[in-house]
Amino acid sequence: MKHLLDLLAAIALLVWGTHLVRTGVLRVFGSNLRQILASSMGNRFTAALSGLGVTALVQSSTATALITASFVGRGLIALPAALAVMLGADIGTSLMAVVFSFDLSWLSPLFIFLGVTLFIARQGTQVGDFGRVLIGLGLMLLALRLISGATGVLTQNPAVQMMLGSLTSDRMLEILMGAALAVVAYSSLAVVLLASTLALQVVGLDVALGIVLGANLGSGLLAVITTAKSGISTRQVPLGNLLFKVLGITIAIWLIPAWLQFMQPLVRDPATLTVLFHLSFNLMVGAVFIGLTKPVARMVNRLLPLKEGKGPLDRPNHLDPSALATPSLAISCAAREAMHQADVVETMLRGVLTVIRNNDAKLSQDLRKLDDTVDNLYSSIKYYLTKISRQQLSEAEGRRWTDIISFTINMEQIGDTVERVLLDIEDKKIRKGRSFSEAGMAEITELHARLLDNMRLGMSVFLNGNVRDAQKLVEEKVRFRDMEREYAATHLDRLSGMTPQSMDTSSLHLDLISDLKRINSHICSIAYPILDSAGVLAPSRLREPSPPSHASRL
Repeated sequence: MKHLLDLLAAIALLVWGTHLVRTGVLRVFGSNLRQILASSMGNRFTAALSGLGVTALVQSSTATALITASFVGRGLIALPAALAVMLGADIGTSLMAVVFSFDLSWLSPLFIFLGVTLFIARQGTQVGDFGRVLIGLGLMLLALRLISGATGVLTQNPAVQMMLGSLTSDRMLEILMGAALAVVAYSSLAVVLLASTLALQVVGLDVALGIVLGANLGSGLLAVITTAKSGISTRQVPLGNLLFKVLGITIAIWLIPAWLQFMQPLVRDPATLTVLFHLSFNLMVGAVFIGLTKPVARMVNRLLPLKEGKGPLDRPNHLDPSALATPSLAISCAAREAMHQADVVETMLRGVLTVIRNNDAKLSQDLRKLDDTVDNLYSSIKYYLTKISRQQLSEAEGRRWTDIISFTINMEQIGDTVERVLLDIEDKKIRKGRSFSEAGMAEITELHARLLDNMRLGMSVFLNGNVRDAQKLVEEKVRFRDMEREYAATHLDRLSGMTPQSMDTSSLHLDLISDLKRINSHICSIAYPILDSAGVLAPSRLREPSPPSHASRL
């Protein structure tokens, strides 16, 4: 029993090591990896090479599948190019299996020591995250040594030999076992490395090759399961990759005897043969299907057709659940959804002036309904952000997380204010058939135009984080406040002159320009996190109290 627990603990350590490497690489190189994938879609061969390189670093074809699927879901790349990326990704993970099959256990203490030192000394920085990668590599090498030792003891147990012997006559059972292990371990690489060790000491080479085929199938199933709740366009990439694997396994089953006949005279070590078979399988799948990405994409479109029609409810939802596995990517998804929320708010703001000019009660009601959309978007974005692991974010990404929360809160409050303004216009102007004076309408129009300009500037500041634009936005807050005071004073002058229209709409006019100023304050608040991060925001607007004079002390 103790030896079985030792084996299970070693397998768990191997899985944990691959997790540390994956998360560490994504923290250090996450944005660069996404740029590499996005910029290499010119043709299927460069796409496959980019998938190979990214997966060799991340050591997880599933992680590459999630990143690529999110790109397709956001309309950044076409499905055939994404499928080519996945062919390269599978080759990349098989190359890493070959590397880890060598006896590198002597590097394990060095990697763990350096990794822990860097992680503790520079925690929260890219150097610390690189230390996490070294820890993961060290643990993987240590786990492989422990697995080899534990299986060496277990193989001497007659009961274990009898149980494992039942696998030698059923290829489908071997494949299903490998697939299940890959899904449970969340890593086909770990299962392939485990199979190579088992081939050397326990189950034999033929069974290990069946487990390897199952591990490949499991990695495809894992990506499909992970993206099950995503949009259809996002789910198409894992489904296409799974089709590649199923077709490849169907071919490989018949080629195993010929492959063994060719390779066994050249390589005697069963463990090395196992990882080489894994590499050969993915090279074969890549070579056969690299020219068939378009037909497979058409097949996927038939199996998972996109909805026809592009009505207002068919817009892409940027809050992709599959992107949560890559926090830096999830931050970008949340920012895109926040920009959509801002677009809805801008639509509400633009419509206010039309309602005032035309006394359009129907438009006012339609605009007020948009506030429900703004509120729902705020709730969705907030909930999505809470599911992002803050510990896996870099310092800059952590600030971006806070900026998005602040931005969506301001947009939600602007939407509430606009809804209240529209209700006031309906109650105090439209239903009573009143109108503003010519001078009053000119003032409201000017304030409204400046408000829209500031709204566009605020969206630009949120999107780009430009410090100069943020400073300009804060300066606009002072100008807008001065304009509000000036127009309130001129309105009071018109009241003293007994202008009938000004008297009828006085309450609405003063409330309206005050609400526009309040909306502008929320827009200008977008700039404060940017300025604070840049260190150019004063801690307080209060003046320092002057020391008491000599006369006052007497």
